[in-house]
Amino acid sequence: MAIGDGTRADAAPPDLRLPGIVLGVGLGGFVDGILLHQLLQWHHMLTSTNHDRIGVKYYDPHTVSGLEMNTVWDGVFHAVCWLAVLTGLALLYARVTTGRRGVWASRVLWGWILAGWGIFNLVEGILDHQILGIHHVHGGPHQLWWDMGFLALGALLVAGGLLLQRGARPHEPQAAGTGRAGRVR
Repeated sequence: MAIGDGTRADAAPPDLRLPGIVLGVGLGGFVDGILLHQLLQWHHMLTSTNHDRIGVKYYDPHTVSGLEMNTVWDGVFHAVCWLAVLTGLALLYARVTTGRRGVWASRVLWGWILAGWGIFNLVEGILDHQILGIHHVHGGPHQLWWDMGFLALGALLVAGGLLLQRGARPHEPQAAGTGRAGRVR
């Protein structure tokens, strides 16, 4: 059955899982870097290397030279986040050939973006905070609680993202008289 823009109403919607997750990882990394590294200044990439588990040289963030090196590594982190966002956008563009405006309002896409953000928190929290120990969410006597809260937030974002996208319909039928095509949901 053809709809307003020549696409088939029964055509399978594009799979938004990978683009959404990759976008979520990049955007979640940006939130982490901007909020925790820059605005709150709770940590930088190498803040806890004096207690790490892999032997990275310690760069004291309370000295000019230490802050400079931590800032360089924060920049590397942000560059990786930027590449993840660009990759996610490219994947999305390649998979969605019609109805792109509707995709941005799609619960499926935003659900996968939230899940991707949660995956970022879980991987970063387990790898950098627990296994490598190169930094913690908020160093000090209660750092384990901050780290566990970060992991709990990651799990909630994954669960919320999965619930958000799971309840969406694959296509929204064309509204009568609007001339709008079915949208990916």
